[in-house]
Order: sequence, then C-alpha cells, then structure tokens
Amino acid sequence: MSVTPCGKLLLIGGKENKEDGGNEEMREKNNNFRPGEILKLLAGSKDDRIEVITTASAEPESLQKTYTEAFEKIGYSNFGFLDICDEQLHTDYQIKRASAAKTIFFAGGDQNRICDVLKQSALKYILKEKYINEKDFTLAGTSAGAMCIPDIVILEANNGEAILEHDIKLDSGWGFIGNCIVDTHFVHRGRFGRLAHAVILNQDCWGLGLGEDTALVIEEGSTATCKGSGMTWLLNAEEIGQTNSKTVKNGEPIFAENLKVHILTDNCKINLRKGIFTGASYS
Repeated sequence: MSVTPCGKLLLIGGKENKEDGGNEEMREKNNNFRPGEILKLLAGSKDDRIEVITTASAEPESLQKTYTEAFEKIGYSNFGFLDICDEQLHTDYQIKRASAAKTIFFAGGDQNRICDVLKQSALKYILKEKYINEKDFTLAGTSAGAMCIPDIVILEANNGEAILEHDIKLDSGWGFIGNCIVDTHFVHRGRFGRLAHAVILNQDCWGLGLGEDTALVIEEGSTATCKGSGMTWLLNAEEIGQTNSKTVKNGEPIFAENLKVHILTDNCKINLRKGIFTGASYS
C-alpha cells in the first residue's frame, strides 16, 4: 500500500487476557502484565462504536458472550457483533454498520473460512477506504483474524521438527499491509518453523510471530509498537545466504543461512519499512 494510511492496525496473537482485574500470579511473574490491556487498545474512547466480526468462528454465539462480558468489564458501551455469511456480504445492513464503526475487530477461528467469505466482498473495500482515510479508525484482528490482514496469509502448515517442502499452504490475504506475514499463538504452539518457511519463500516480507496476550499496533502503515505481556518475534530473510528452498525435492528438509530474528516486548518499536529497531526503556 503506497499511500500512508490514516488509520491503524491492531494485530493480536490470540488468547488476549479478557479480565479487568485479578490474575495475581501473572502480575507477580511479569511486571509488564496489565489485565485487559490488549482489548483496551481497540478504541480511543469507550463510546466509540466497535463491530466484532465473528465469521471465522464455528461458535459465534460463544464468542459473543465472551467478548460482551469482557467489553462490559472494560467499560465499552457501544459494540455489536456481525456473523457475516456469503448471502450478507453486500446487504445495506452490514455495510451501514461497518461504515459507521470506529473499530472493526475480526475475532479468531479458521482463517480459511474468513478469507473465503470476505476476500472479494464489498466490506473489504469499505474497510480499506476507512483505513486509508479515517484518522481514528482501527482495523483489528486476533488469531486467525490477524493472520488474514496482510497481503499473504498462512492457510495451513505443519509444525514438524524440520521445515519440509510442500508442508505449507499460502494464499493472498486482505492486503492491508504489504510486506508482512503474520502468525499467531506463536510461542505457545511452536510455530517458528512454519513462519520461517513462509518468509524464506517470500524474502521481501517480515515474519511477525505474535505471542498470546500480545499485539502489534501499526501506525502510518509501518511503525509497529509491541504491547502486552508476551513477545513478538520478527523474522527477516532478506539477507539469507545459502538455502535450498528453490531446489529442494518434495518431502526433503529446507535449510537457510543468516535468517535474522528480532524479539520485541512491551513498548519496543520497529519501523517495518526501514528496519529500525527501538528497544523499550524502563525506569
């Protein structure tokens, strides 16, 4: 996306803490743990309209209950849920609600489902217009919802001990950010290998491995700030040396030299266009 967007992206690694209190064990272990912090980033004001898209989930009713309770604890007073299916993609009702929202939040589930339904929809183009032109607009996603936001999405991949040729399936995502591939639940589900595979195949892309209860806030299309109690891993394959990724045979392991890794924690920043890293400072 060549135009600098006025809106911001909120990419969440999944399992964001939904409690606005408690969890003393986490508080004692991690000084950066702030309960409910990630969901508090969804809106600038507690009165701003938030629309939660539950299309990725096989159990949208359960998600509605969970997020309603979490939002009410935070103090959000203006939110709703849209479980959009194929027949609803172009209805005035869906379009009007999305157009009026300050935040569109894609909940987790199956990225195949959400990409198939929304990739060519009118809704995607309305959201892109809002993201480019509306200063206070936030496009957010958690888990599968976050993975679909860039140009490229990981649809399927194996988490084996080796990176094997043909063990990953990539597709085009929604295109809100062009030089990134996002993976979620990154540490908890051991997904380093599959994200490394994705960036080795797409060496102009950052691999953003988002931990649980952790998010990247991306402003002006490239300035990313880590938030939350976990960490974000950034993989960069632009300067890899020896690799057999283009010649490896089906089922054989892939190797790569000089794959670079950055680790961001709460308040660390990186410019995804220039590659400039800024560590957090603590008093």
